[in-house]
Amino acid sequence: MEDSVVADTSPVTASIASSAEELNAAVALHVRALRTGRGWSLDELSGRSGVSKGMLVQIEGARTNPSIGTLSRVADAFGVTVARLLEPAVDRTVHVSEYEEAPVLWRGGRGGTARLLRGLQDTELWDWRLAPHETHSPDDHRPGTREVISVLAGTLVVTVGGEEHTVYAGQTIDLIADRTHTYANPTDVPARFMMLVTMPPREHDRRLIRQRT
Repeated sequence: MEDSVVADTSPVTASIASSAEELNAAVALHVRALRTGRGWSLDELSGRSGVSKGMLVQIEGARTNPSIGTLSRVADAFGVTVARLLEPAVDRTVHVSEYEEAPVLWRGGRGGTARLLRGLQDTELWDWRLAPHETHSPDDHRPGTREVISVLAGTLVVTVGGEEHTVYAGQTIDLIADRTHTYANPTDVPARFMMLVTMPPREHDRRLIRQRT
């Protein structure tokens, strides 16, 4: 079984290396604009997101490739999607993109990948591929987050709150994703699934969770 901690902290990587700098620049621009627009200091954003101030300085300076977990925590603090942080500086009324242009935001220890195909406001569309016997355990999501997963090939076992659900090719599962959940491919063949993520458009403060625990 893969080390999920290593997988969760894999860097944001574009399939075309030349676009990596553009992604980092977009994240830097949006994080800085969202933070200053709310009148938050770096310390405030750090407290709300659970991301260190030093990492936030690196992100706003476009000097690091943040992991998908880090991006998710920052996006949650602002009440936006990860896709919002990756948007180009100039908005386009119509945008057609190639599959290979979608950034790979997760790489599993056995070769699996997750590409963020597109995001609009509070919705994200992902393409996931899990290698045989590969597992991924996402970070906790913002309260009210839902996921709709359609399995295109192979078999996927989704565990939510300790209960396993086996989903086969051609089937779809939807779930409340603000609780502990895991995706696993227990078979000897690759699994592929599309995931639609919807999140309520509100800010999230992780300090409140820590105070309640």
